[in-house]
Amino acid sequence: MKDTHEVYPIEIAGVKRELRLFEVKPGLRIAILNILGDVELVDACAAALAAKLDPDSYDVIVTAESKSIPLAHMLARETRKPYLILRKEYKPYMGNGIIAETLSITTGKPQVLILDEKDVPQVEGKRILVVDDVISTGSTLQGMHLIVEKAGGKVVQEAAILTEGDRAHWREIVSLGHLPLFTD
Repeated sequence: MKDTHEVYPIEIAGVKRELRLFEVKPGLRIAILNILGDVELVDACAAALAAKLDPDSYDVIVTAESKSIPLAHMLARETRKPYLILRKEYKPYMGNGIIAETLSITTGKPQVLILDEKDVPQVEGKRILVVDDVISTGSTLQGMHLIVEKAGGKVVQEAAILTEGDRAHWREIVSLGHLPLFTD
């Protein structure tokens, strides 16, 4: 069966992909980057981001579940830094985790981010690099900041494969490219 969806062609870290356009609300579409299972793209992006980041400026990498997990893992491997995952669903074994609420553009509804209680000491007093696959509205980024601050850490740098939308909002983010918004 042939895919008839409209796509946005892009090259990221030397790897070409066609990103499917997805309507998030009437008259507004975004290009969806899904790195899950895309080993070639994840490896290339992690290496390219590692080359743009100063590994001496941060102690720990923090990301939100789930699409950016492989990026955080490979970036940790490239930089030899530990990484932590903020979960989106509470599990009893997480104890007194730290929670923040976000609103994802792709789901269109509130979500929570949770730092497992066992991971709090790895954030407390540490310099944190927050990483995401795509930063669009900044809601997930804001949630990651809130959790790091509640845990006693300090976000010192932000990185993403791509930023999206108003480029001026994301000028401080280390990224490999920028996606436009598609309006009808």
